Amino acid sequence: MRRFYLLLLSLLLAVFAIADPQYEEHLHLEPLPQGLLLASFNFKSNATLQSFEQQHFRYIPRSLGQILQHARTKELHLRFSSGRWNAESWGARPWDGTKEGGTGVEVWAWIEADTGEEASLHWITLNHALSGLFCASLNFIDSTRTTRPVHTYEPVGDHSNTSLSSLHLLHGTLPREVVCTENLTPFLKLLPCKGKAGISSLLNGHKLFDASWQSMSIDVRPVCLENSSGCIVEMEQTIDMVLDIERSKRPHDNPIPRPAPAEQLICDTSKPYSSSEACFPMDISSTQSWSLSDVFGRPIKGSCLANDIRGDRSESVCTRVPYEHQVFTSQGSVERKDPSGIHRCYILPENDIFEMALPQQESKAVMPRPSPPLYASRSFTGHGQERGGVQTLLTNPSPNAAVSFTYFETLPWFMKPYLHTLKARIAALPSIPQEEIIKSIYYRPALDRQRGTQLELQITVPPASTVRLTYDFEKAILRYTEYPPDANRGFDVAPAVIRLHPDRTDPSSKAVYLRTTSLLLSLPTPDFSMPYNVIILTSTVIALAFGSIYNLLVRRFVGADEVESFSLAKIKARIKGRLKGRFGVLVDRFSNKEKKTQ
Repeated sequence: MRRFYLLLLSLLLAVFAIADPQYEEHLHLEPLPQGLLLASFNFKSNATLQSFEQQHFRYIPRSLGQILQHARTKELHLRFSSGRWNAESWGARPWDGTKEGGTGVEVWAWIEADTGEEASLHWITLNHALSGLFCASLNFIDSTRTTRPVHTYEPVGDHSNTSLSSLHLLHGTLPREVVCTENLTPFLKLLPCKGKAGISSLLNGHKLFDASWQSMSIDVRPVCLENSSGCIVEMEQTIDMVLDIERSKRPHDNPIPRPAPAEQLICDTSKPYSSSEACFPMDISSTQSWSLSDVFGRPIKGSCLANDIRGDRSESVCTRVPYEHQVFTSQGSVERKDPSGIHRCYILPENDIFEMALPQQESKAVMPRPSPPLYASRSFTGHGQERGGVQTLLTNPSPNAAVSFTYFETLPWFMKPYLHTLKARIAALPSIPQEEIIKSIYYRPALDRQRGTQLELQITVPPASTVRLTYDFEKAILRYTEYPPDANRGFDVAPAVIRLHPDRTDPSSKAVYLRTTSLLLSLPTPDFSMPYNVIILTSTVIALAFGSIYNLLVRRFVGADEVESFSLAKIKARIKGRLKGRFGVLVDRFSNKEKKTQ
């Protein structure tokens, strides 16, 4: 009997552990070369699947949860990004690129539907609702900007085999979208503390969008726990940014950058061209001082939901600096050092302000960043307004292992590639045939004004090699109503998505994502001043023609002999007669007034 009660108690505790919603937040700070700082904000909240379906919302916001239920979306991934990640200097991307999106706005989701047409209708509903929630132009993601990837994306959440058969993956991009404070404000409103406490109190629009690179992501997925039969709905929000420490420390009242005096410049004298007139700036990231107030403009305002979270509080702020570096923090915080010797984390005080400062100090410790498994760059080739080409350079830095990945491109319908011109060559190894580089091709051609081009390639790059992928395309002629207001700027082409396949021999290996920069396509642009010129010319012709015809119809023509002879005496007499008549009328009025007064 005692064993039965113990078993029942353990089951109840497990159920309560699952049923109790949780919220976690973490901030990771890591200095980068050239005086930069990588800041990664991560917020996790969850709810049981049963409470989510019954619309019992606590940490997961109701505004987003009801949208997902109405659009029958089982898994959502939304990205807002701007800038370029410099992989050559900064190393591998944070979160292995899984939290990163292409330039502008990128969204993909798994929608439950019986047919593809029904999934498209739910997809439009989802984009329109997210457009209003995040103050973005997601409602412009129509059929021409929507694709259905086959090999690039896989569900991250836990779905049953029966539900996977009815899930449809749809992907859309808006590379032209400009990410600004209007997108950050609704992002913070989804958090439990609304940016008023915790690490979210550091988020400032002026600092975030002044970063060299920034990315905001939202992921909603179902997760089934291994130790129990229950499932939860997990929502993860992430903000990654690369800040220039020197630029962030500028005062608000004097933000204009001014050159430093010559005696304050730190030059690398090891350069052969170093002299009194030439200065190459030295990497001062290891010696530069900074604090949370200097970089973000404010300290952390206590802990978020400190009294609402059960159990021990987790580490909220972590930094990647050697142990020999001095780090000063506010009183009330708890420091925990990692055995690796390069990580230290802090538990925030419940209600007090948390400040962290790193003074200027010299260090001999080397903090290497992990290098990315692949380098990718894409650009346009050719000239003229009729045809062009695309060139992608894929470099494998590993000297021993080959890299296999999926290369995914989404092209607008007015950019029509010639698939027979697709070529993959290795400059150092020209003898390798193309079939050994491109393993398979999935191609879905475009339809004018209906859908874009979808291209997915399975590529393998040998060790220490660079693959040059090229193809030609033709530019279509648009109607004059299809051009944007700034037509001469060009049209944005979405970045290419690269998914590196995980190692099958390693169960802990996960997929790594890379994205190239977006491209700016120049199309044949008409002279939009011509309609104005046509209107002016047409109006002038109509005025001249109408005036001439009107004069012919209305004006009276008489013979010269019918007109009275011109006489100056007669004209004087007429003028005198009119003046006398006017004078007589005035005299009569004046005399009538005098009679009335008498």
